[in-house]
Amino acid sequence: MNFLKTCDELLARIEGWLIITFLWLMVILTFVQVVLRGLYTHAGLQWANHLMGHLDWSQPFVRLLVLWLTFLGASLLTKDHKHIRIDLFLSLLPPRWLPLRDTVLSAVCAVVCGIMAVVCVKYIQIEMTFGERLFLNLPSWIAQLILPIGFFLLMFRFLVRIVEQIVHVTKDSHP
Repeated sequence: MNFLKTCDELLARIEGWLIITFLWLMVILTFVQVVLRGLYTHAGLQWANHLMGHLDWSQPFVRLLVLWLTFLGASLLTKDHKHIRIDLFLSLLPPRWLPLRDTVLSAVCAVVCGIMAVVCVKYIQIEMTFGERLFLNLPSWIAQLILPIGFFLLMFRFLVRIVEQIVHVTKDSHP
């Protein structure tokens, strides 16, 4: 369990740093685009338009970073139990059944995320076959790696939760 917690915390730190880095990149690139567009449109500075032409890759890159931030943020929120969830049977079940319900729901979520991850891996394989290119001649499959990675991260978070819940229940039942 300690190894699992250590991996979980290390992963959270990496995700946190990636989120901070990606957010800063998004802000800087968007700010530069807005300033350059304003300089060209309102001040008539031709060099700003020329420079914008060299940064034409930044808008699709920012859109791609939104996708990466979504999955990384979802993983961190799942780790902290702050993800979107439907409290199924919360008011109907007696309190002693809630740990079992949480374990079952976490298991179902882990299975769904695992299935989605496998489907996304197959999708990436198809993308690799077609060899489509994005901005800066980047292969499209590299940019879309967040899909299987994101679902694997979510699956890992739910599996960690299952282990935590089982450990918690066994501690409570054996004083």
